[in-house]
Parts: sequence; C-alpha cells; structure tokens
Amino acid sequence: MEIKVVENVKTIESDILIVNLFEGEKTSNDLANEYAITQDNFKGKFGETYLLQTYGKEPFRKVLVLGLGKKEEFCPNKLREAVAKAVKKCMQMEAKRIAFSLDGIEFDYSEQFAMGIYIADYKFDKYKSEKKNNKIQEVYVQAGEEGIKKGEKIAAAMTFARNLANEPAQFATPSELASIALDLGLETKIYDKDECEKMGMGAFLAVARGSAKPPKFIHMKYTCENPKKRIAIIGKGLCFDSGGLDIKPASSMLTMRDDMSGAAAVLGVMSIIKEFNPQVEVHGIIAACENMPGCDAYKPGDILTAKNGKTIEVDNTDAEGRLTLADALCYACELGVDEVIDLATLTGACMVALGSCAAGIMGNDDELIKRLIDAGARNGERMWQLPMWEEYFESLKSEIADMKNSGARWGGASAAGLFLQKFVKDVKWAHIDIAGTAFLDKPQKELISGASGAGVRTLLGYILEQ
Repeated sequence: MEIKVVENVKTIESDILIVNLFEGEKTSNDLANEYAITQDNFKGKFGETYLLQTYGKEPFRKVLVLGLGKKEEFCPNKLREAVAKAVKKCMQMEAKRIAFSLDGIEFDYSEQFAMGIYIADYKFDKYKSEKKNNKIQEVYVQAGEEGIKKGEKIAAAMTFARNLANEPAQFATPSELASIALDLGLETKIYDKDECEKMGMGAFLAVARGSAKPPKFIHMKYTCENPKKRIAIIGKGLCFDSGGLDIKPASSMLTMRDDMSGAAAVLGVMSIIKEFNPQVEVHGIIAACENMPGCDAYKPGDILTAKNGKTIEVDNTDAEGRLTLADALCYACELGVDEVIDLATLTGACMVALGSCAAGIMGNDDELIKRLIDAGARNGERMWQLPMWEEYFESLKSEIADMKNSGARWGGASAAGLFLQKFVKDVKWAHIDIAGTAFLDKPQKELISGASGAGVRTLLGYILEQ
C-alpha cells in the first residue's frame, strides 16, 4: 500500500471516496448530503458508515460517508481509529484505489492518518497456503507529507514488532532474535551463555536451563554526537513460556509465543530509530531465552544469585520474566544511562486489574512515569500508574534468601514491580506491564486480534520528544 499526498482528492479516479461527517453538520460531497443526510437521515455517529454509488457522476465510483461523531469530542486518536475502520470497510469491498476528503478537522491529522491506514492494512498470513488478495494499493489524501512519513515509519515499527510476536516459537527463538538484532545496522553485541555466566547473570541463566535452545543476551546501541540524554529500553524476551516445572495448563500455553512481546517492541523501535535520527542515545536490551521443563530446569526452592549479588529463592518457576529482567536491569544500570524503561508481559494480576484496555506502569520517578503516560495517550496506548508501596513486598520476603520471586496472589503486579526495583541502582526507572495489551483475543479499536505491537508507539513517541 502507498499513501499519495495530492492537492485535490476529489479529482482522483478512485474506487471509493471517503468523506467525513460530524454529527449535526454536512459533508463536503453534495451526493452524500442529499442521499445520506437528507433522504436517509444518516447522523454520522462515530464509526458509522454509509455507502452510495455515484453512477458515473463523479471520478470515483462510490462514496463512503464516515461518521466522526461530535466535533467537540473528536481527537487524533479517534481520527486514527475512524480511518482504520474506513480502510477495513473498503478492503471488504475489494477496493484498490481509495481517496480521503477530510474536512473540518481542526488539528494536523497527517501522522495519525498514516498510522490508521497501515494498522488497518495489517494481517499475519505468512503461514496461510491461500492468501486473500483484498489489499488496497493506493490511498490519496490532502495532508502534510512530513507527518505522513513519520506515521508510516512508526507503523512500520509496529508491523515489525507484531510480526515477531505473532511468529510461532519454532521460528522466533533466542538465536533468531539475536540474528535479527545483528541485521538492524546498529552497534550490537550478543552475549552467549558462557559470557553471561562470567557477568554473573545467575537469574537469567537459571530460567534458560530447561530449554535446548541456547540463551542470548542482546545489546543494541544507537548513538549520535552530543546526545541530550541516554535511555535504555529493555524488552522481556521469553520466546516461549511453558511455566517450567510449575507448568502451565495446556490452554494457557497456546499464546505463550507472545511472551517476547516486550522484546519485539524493543526490536521494532530499534529497527527504525536511525531513520528518525533522534538526538538521544538509546540502548535496546533483551535477555532472550525459553522457560521449559527440561532435564536441567531450575526448580522450586532453588537459590539464584543475580548480577548485583542479590539472592532469590525460587517460589514459582512460572514467575520467570522478572528473573530475566533482574539481570537485564542490572546490566542497563551499569551503562551510565539517565533512564531505564522496561516493557514486559509480566503478570496476570495486571490483566485482572486493567484488562486489555491499558498497560500498568510504575517506577521510581513520577516525572518519568507521567511523561510516558502522556506519550502513550497521544499515540493511542493507555497506561495506568499502579502503586509501589513497600507493604506489597511482604509476600516476597524469604527466610533463606534476600527475596522470593513470587508471593501472594493479591497485588501481584505491584509486588513484581517492587521485585524489579531491587535490581535498579542510581537511575530513573519505569516498568510497563503489557500483559493485557500485547496480545488481543479479539479485535479492539483499530487493531485486529493477535499481537498488537504494544509499547512501540509509546517508546518512539517518548524518545522523539526529547
């Protein structure tokens, strides 16, 4: 699909012209006003559509009236969602060339328009023997070219992340993630098991022990002259999570290929970052492994020693993500960065609290958390700050080690955040739990079911505003 910026979309020969309608107003198309509004009383509520034929009276064969709801409630996020709805409608009609005539919108919609187009165009059909050929080839719009290009790049990073998280675990192995990282053209170092042992990554390596697939610790670096800030982004990289010896029920394992969604998001961001050329230094870090119940799997009751020397009693082998992140956080804090942001499908407790509508966020710096929440809100990714009161750590206390890796059922997301904080030193830090938002079991707004690319828009939005 290609977006083409033109001066007058109404003169373009296309299959469908999409015109917008705010409630109580009229469209920019006389046919739509006569038939949709006057004759059929189409109101233009948000997301509703009305289709009519032009019968050769216009350069376009059909007009699709797109309801945008009440003008005073309209915003960039709604624009992106509405555009995606219109594209999906046009795809159902197998249109190849479509044009958007958007009028009366009081903000620059270029970036969110492009994102809506490409998000709607996404499907993961790599393994389908028969593929549907209902792709739109050309989209015409009157918009700012700079915003369109920016939106295209962010959408490309999302597609990169979604494809990786949708891939089966047989493809998206730790070694494959390492290979992908090496191909991004960044300064990249891959640490193997022996090198991780020398660095003292006892928590990360314990999780990897039960798998035949070797672990890979990935460090990518983007830099520029005189960076304004240094940021490390860490993605949880569990390429498959069986639960280990505390094995999950079969039904809970079906989508565990998505447990590396945090890693996929980091790779997505790093895949496009050079094209944006931000004036910040960005480190992308992934501790990639599988959590399997093999012959050498770590066991409940084992004592692990993390990179910073803290000891962890294994209470549950299915609380593995925080163990891999513990060593990754220690590593990141030693890089001399100003901020560390980790992104992880970490706890079912966060899903219970927030569902699939928002990610949980917590950390040790309220200003960093607020800026991340704001960046997410501007880009359609909602986050809600969860508390990190010390009382939540009570259930993680151990009689034989510095802490346990899991504890009481209640307040599990906050307890996990407090666990991670024990491995953060002398740096501003935020933890984003995307357990509910990373993989959708049904379509939600502009997104289809499956991997959502959660975190890509937030991280890029935050990095680019520095």
